[in-house]
Amino acid sequence: MSMTVMMIISATLSLLLMVVSFFLPQMHSYYEKLTPYECGFDPIGSARLPFSMHFFLVAILFLLFDLEIALLLPLPWGNQLETPLMTFSWASAVLTLLTLGLIYEWHQGGLEWAQ
Repeated sequence: MSMTVMMIISATLSLLLMVVSFFLPQMHSYYEKLTPYECGFDPIGSARLPFSMHFFLVAILFLLFDLEIALLLPLPWGNQLETPLMTFSWASAVLTLLTLGLIYEWHQGGLEWAQ
């Protein structure tokens, strides 16, 4: 019985929030809102300027190592598994592979911002 009540309450609350979010926002467009920059400055040039490839490289490296940290975060709980040695060896292999990739990128000069 309590599961049915919980499902009815959550469905009702979801529908209520969807209806409120549909009718609540103000849909009035005015000049300041339609300008490309809402910070108060007039645009100086084109907004479609190309980015440097180094920016993308540094961003991808950041995402890669951020993902590595997220994947290795549950590693301290790996000693409670049936085969903790296998878990630690896989984590060490991933860490070694990413470290070798970072060293390669460093020696190639991909991390140098000004060239």
